[in-house]
Amino acid sequence: MTVSAEDYLAVVTETIGRVAASQREAVGRAADLIADAVRADGVVHAFGTGHSEALAMEIAGRAGGLVPTNRIALRDLVLLGGEPADRLGPLLERDPAVAHRLYELAPVRPSDVFVLASNSGVNGAMVEFATLVKQHGHGLVAITSAQHSGRMTSRHPSGHKLADLADVVLDNGAPYGDATLPLPGGGAVGAVSSITAALLAQQVTVEVVARLLAAGERPPVYLSANIPDGDEHNAALEARYAGRIRRGS
Repeated sequence: MTVSAEDYLAVVTETIGRVAASQREAVGRAADLIADAVRADGVVHAFGTGHSEALAMEIAGRAGGLVPTNRIALRDLVLLGGEPADRLGPLLERDPAVAHRLYELAPVRPSDVFVLASNSGVNGAMVEFATLVKQHGHGLVAITSAQHSGRMTSRHPSGHKLADLADVVLDNGAPYGDATLPLPGGGAVGAVSSITAALLAQQVTVEVVARLLAAGERPPVYLSANIPDGDEHNAALEARYAGRIRRGS
Protein backbone atom coordinates (compact mmCIF):
# COMPACT_ATOMS: atom_id res chain seq x y z
CA MET A 1 0.00 0.00 0.00
CA THR A 2 1.27 3.46 -0.87
CA VAL A 3 0.81 6.62 1.21
CA SER A 4 -1.55 9.12 -0.39
CA ALA A 5 -4.84 10.87 0.21
CA GLU A 6 -6.49 8.43 -2.20
CA ASP A 7 -5.15 5.42 -0.29
CA TYR A 8 -6.40 6.89 2.96
CA LEU A 9 -9.82 7.54 1.46
CA ALA A 10 -9.99 3.92 0.31
CA VAL A 11 -9.14 2.67 3.81
CA VAL A 12 -11.66 5.02 5.44
CA THR A 13 -14.38 4.00 2.99
CA GLU A 14 -13.75 0.30 3.63
CA THR A 15 -13.65 0.82 7.39
CA ILE A 16 -16.88 2.83 7.43
CA GLY A 17 -18.66 0.10 5.47
CA ARG A 18 -17.31 -2.61 7.76
CA VAL A 19 -18.28 -0.74 10.93
CA ALA A 20 -21.74 0.12 9.63
CA ALA A 21 -22.43 -3.52 8.78
CA SER A 22 -20.91 -5.15 11.86
CA GLN A 23 -22.30 -2.71 14.42
CA ARG A 24 -25.88 -2.46 13.16
CA GLU A 25 -27.37 -4.57 15.93
CA ALA A 26 -25.29 -2.89 18.65
CA VAL A 27 -26.32 0.55 17.37
CA GLY A 28 -29.94 -0.50 17.77
CA ARG A 29 -29.38 -1.68 21.33
CA ALA A 30 -27.60 1.57 22.19
CA ALA A 31 -30.49 3.53 20.71
CA ASP A 32 -32.98 1.53 22.78
CA LEU A 33 -31.06 2.31 25.96
CA ILE A 34 -30.80 6.03 25.21
CA ALA A 35 -34.39 6.40 23.96
CA ASP A 36 -35.66 4.84 27.18
CA ALA A 37 -33.57 7.30 29.19
CA VAL A 38 -34.84 10.30 27.20
CA ARG A 39 -38.44 9.15 27.70
CA ALA A 40 -37.75 8.98 31.44
CA ASP A 41 -36.54 12.61 31.39
CA GLY A 42 -32.94 11.47 31.42
CA VAL A 43 -29.87 13.20 30.01
CA VAL A 44 -27.13 11.60 27.91
CA HIS A 45 -23.70 12.32 29.41
CA ALA A 46 -20.81 11.92 26.97
CA PHE A 47 -17.19 11.61 28.06
CA GLY A 48 -13.99 11.01 26.16
CA THR A 49 -10.34 11.82 26.79
CA GLY A 50 -7.59 12.64 24.32
CA HIS A 51 -8.89 12.56 20.76
CA SER A 52 -11.93 10.66 21.96
CA GLU A 53 -13.18 13.95 23.37
CA ALA A 54 -14.33 14.62 19.80
CA LEU A 55 -16.93 11.91 20.33
CA ALA A 56 -18.42 13.79 23.27
CA MET A 57 -18.63 16.92 21.13
CA GLU A 58 -20.37 14.89 18.43
CA ILE A 59 -23.09 13.89 20.88
CA ALA A 60 -23.59 16.93 23.09
CA GLY A 61 -24.81 20.32 21.91
CA ARG A 62 -24.62 20.14 18.14
CA ALA A 63 -27.07 20.83 15.32
CA GLY A 64 -29.23 17.82 14.53
CA GLY A 65 -28.41 16.21 17.86
CA LEU A 66 -30.40 15.57 20.99
CA VAL A 67 -30.89 18.49 23.38
CA PRO A 68 -30.78 16.44 26.62
CA THR A 69 -27.02 15.86 26.32
CA ASN A 70 -24.12 16.92 28.51
CA ARG A 71 -20.39 16.86 27.76
CA ILE A 72 -17.93 15.84 30.47
CA ALA A 73 -14.24 16.66 30.04
CA LEU A 74 -11.06 16.46 32.09
CA ARG A 75 -10.87 20.27 32.08
CA ASP A 76 -14.05 20.29 34.21
CA LEU A 77 -11.66 19.72 37.11
CA VAL A 78 -10.30 23.24 36.49
CA LEU A 79 -13.31 25.08 35.06
CA LEU A 80 -15.88 23.69 37.50
CA GLY A 81 -13.87 22.11 40.28
CA GLY A 82 -11.46 24.92 41.03
CA GLU A 83 -8.32 22.86 40.61
CA PRO A 84 -5.14 24.54 39.26
CA ALA A 85 -4.64 24.55 35.50
CA ASP A 86 -1.37 22.67 35.82
CA ARG A 87 -3.43 19.70 37.00
CA LEU A 88 -4.19 19.03 33.35
CA GLY A 89 -1.73 17.07 31.26
CA PRO A 90 -1.40 14.12 28.89
CA LEU A 91 -1.10 11.57 31.71
CA LEU A 92 -4.16 12.72 33.66
CA GLU A 93 -6.37 10.25 31.79
CA ARG A 94 -4.41 7.43 33.42
CA ASP A 95 -5.30 8.50 36.99
CA PRO A 96 -8.35 6.62 38.34
CA ALA A 97 -8.84 9.15 41.15
CA VAL A 98 -9.97 11.94 38.82
CA ALA A 99 -13.06 9.96 37.83
CA HIS A 100 -14.65 10.45 41.23
CA ARG A 101 -14.32 14.22 41.07
CA LEU A 102 -15.62 14.33 37.49
CA TYR A 103 -18.69 12.34 38.45
CA GLU A 104 -19.31 14.62 41.44
CA LEU A 105 -19.09 17.70 39.21
CA ALA A 106 -21.52 16.32 36.63
CA PRO A 107 -25.20 17.23 37.09
CA VAL A 108 -26.29 13.58 37.20
CA ARG A 109 -29.74 12.17 37.98
CA PRO A 110 -30.70 8.49 38.34
CA SER A 111 -32.50 8.41 34.99
CA ASP A 112 -29.42 9.55 33.07
CA VAL A 113 -27.38 7.40 30.67
CA PHE A 114 -23.71 7.61 29.68
CA VAL A 115 -21.75 7.26 26.44
CA LEU A 116 -18.01 6.83 27.06
CA ALA A 117 -15.40 6.81 24.32
CA SER A 118 -11.84 5.49 24.49
CA ASN A 119 -10.00 3.95 21.57
CA SER A 120 -7.80 1.84 23.84
CA GLY A 121 -10.36 1.43 26.61
CA VAL A 122 -7.66 0.82 29.22
CA ASN A 123 -6.75 4.13 30.88
CA GLY A 124 -7.43 4.46 34.58
CA ALA A 125 -9.68 7.54 34.55
CA MET A 126 -12.00 6.10 31.89
CA VAL A 127 -12.26 2.64 33.44
CA GLU A 128 -12.86 4.09 36.90
CA PHE A 129 -15.50 6.46 35.52
CA ALA A 130 -17.25 3.53 33.84
CA THR A 131 -17.11 1.65 37.13
CA LEU A 132 -18.78 4.56 38.94
CA VAL A 133 -21.45 4.82 36.26
CA LYS A 134 -22.42 1.19 36.74
CA GLN A 135 -22.20 1.36 40.53
CA HIS A 136 -24.76 4.17 40.41
CA GLY A 137 -27.08 2.12 38.22
CA HIS A 138 -26.84 4.08 34.95
CA GLY A 139 -26.95 2.63 31.47
CA LEU A 140 -23.58 2.69 29.73
CA VAL A 141 -22.65 2.67 26.03
CA ALA A 142 -18.94 2.31 25.22
CA ILE A 143 -17.27 3.24 21.94
CA THR A 144 -13.85 1.66 21.60
CA SER A 145 -11.55 -0.26 19.27
CA ALA A 146 -11.93 -3.98 19.87
CA GLN A 147 -8.67 -4.70 18.06
CA HIS A 148 -6.60 -2.11 19.92
CA SER A 149 -8.15 -2.78 23.32
CA GLY A 150 -7.77 -6.52 22.86
CA ARG A 151 -3.99 -6.17 22.54
CA MET A 152 -3.59 -3.88 25.56
CA THR A 153 -3.20 -4.55 29.29
CA SER A 154 -5.53 -2.52 31.47
CA ARG A 155 -4.00 0.42 33.32
CA HIS A 156 -6.72 0.19 35.97
CA PRO A 157 -6.02 -1.65 39.25
CA SER A 158 -9.03 -3.90 38.67
CA GLY A 159 -7.67 -5.18 35.39
CA HIS A 160 -10.93 -4.21 33.71
CA LYS A 161 -11.25 -2.43 30.40
CA LEU A 162 -14.04 -0.09 29.29
CA ALA A 163 -15.69 -2.79 27.19
CA ASP A 164 -15.92 -5.11 30.21
CA LEU A 165 -18.23 -2.68 32.01
CA ALA A 166 -20.59 -1.43 29.30
CA ASP A 167 -24.16 -2.51 28.63
CA VAL A 168 -23.54 -1.97 24.91
CA VAL A 169 -20.14 -1.90 23.18
CA LEU A 170 -19.71 -0.23 19.80
CA ASP A 171 -16.51 -1.20 17.98
CA ASN A 172 -15.12 1.73 15.98
CA GLY A 173 -13.17 -0.66 13.74
CA ALA A 174 -9.84 1.13 14.19
CA PRO A 175 -6.68 -0.99 13.95
CA TYR A 176 -4.11 -1.34 16.70
CA GLY A 177 -2.39 2.04 16.92
CA ASP A 178 -5.31 3.73 15.08
CA ALA A 179 -3.29 4.84 12.04
CA THR A 180 -3.87 2.85 8.85
CA LEU A 181 -1.18 3.44 6.19
CA PRO A 182 2.16 1.79 7.01
CA LEU A 183 5.30 3.88 6.60
CA PRO A 184 8.67 2.65 5.36
CA GLY A 185 10.81 1.79 8.34
CA GLY A 186 7.87 1.50 10.76
CA GLY A 187 4.93 3.49 12.04
CA ALA A 188 1.80 4.50 10.19
CA VAL A 189 -0.25 7.55 9.20
CA GLY A 190 -3.97 8.20 8.73
CA ALA A 191 -5.98 7.55 11.90
CA VAL A 192 -9.63 6.51 11.58
CA SER A 193 -11.11 6.23 15.08
CA SER A 194 -12.48 9.79 15.21
CA ILE A 195 -14.26 9.31 11.89
CA THR A 196 -15.87 5.98 12.72
CA ALA A 197 -16.75 7.04 16.27
CA ALA A 198 -18.55 10.07 14.84
CA LEU A 199 -20.39 7.78 12.43
CA LEU A 200 -21.52 5.54 15.29
CA ALA A 201 -22.59 8.52 17.40
CA GLN A 202 -24.71 9.92 14.57
CA GLN A 203 -26.21 6.53 13.76
CA VAL A 204 -27.23 6.06 17.38
CA THR A 205 -28.71 9.58 17.51
CA VAL A 206 -30.73 8.98 14.34
CA GLU A 207 -32.02 5.66 15.68
CA VAL A 208 -33.02 7.27 18.99
CA VAL A 209 -35.01 9.87 17.08
CA ALA A 210 -36.57 7.14 14.93
CA ARG A 211 -37.77 5.36 18.06
CA LEU A 212 -39.28 8.51 19.52
CA LEU A 213 -41.04 9.29 16.24
CA ALA A 214 -42.40 5.75 16.02
CA ALA A 215 -43.90 6.21 19.49
CA GLY A 216 -45.63 9.42 18.39
CA GLU A 217 -43.30 11.64 20.42
CA ARG A 218 -41.62 14.85 19.31
CA PRO A 219 -37.85 14.40 19.58
CA PRO A 220 -35.96 17.20 21.38
CA VAL A 221 -33.48 17.98 18.61
CA TYR A 222 -31.27 21.02 18.08
CA LEU A 223 -31.49 23.33 15.11
CA SER A 224 -28.36 25.07 13.92
CA ALA A 225 -27.83 28.29 15.83
CA ASN A 226 -26.83 29.82 12.51
CA ILE A 227 -30.27 29.71 10.89
CA PRO A 228 -33.24 32.02 11.56
CA ASP A 229 -35.08 31.14 14.79
CA GLY A 230 -32.44 28.56 15.70
CA ASP A 231 -31.54 30.26 18.97
CA GLU A 232 -35.17 30.59 20.03
CA HIS A 233 -35.97 26.99 19.20
CA ASN A 234 -32.93 25.69 21.07
CA ALA A 235 -33.41 27.91 24.12
CA ALA A 236 -36.99 26.71 24.56
CA LEU A 237 -35.89 23.07 24.56
CA GLU A 238 -32.85 23.67 26.76
CA ALA A 239 -35.08 25.28 29.39
CA ARG A 240 -36.62 21.86 30.04
CA TYR A 241 -33.21 20.63 31.21
CA ALA A 242 -32.04 23.72 33.08
CA GLY A 243 -29.07 23.00 35.33
CA ARG A 244 -28.60 19.55 33.81
CA ILE A 245 -26.88 20.27 30.50
CA ARG A 246 -23.75 22.39 30.25
CA ARG A 247 -22.76 24.29 27.14
CA GLY A 248 -19.48 26.05 26.45
CA SER A 249 -17.10 24.31 28.86
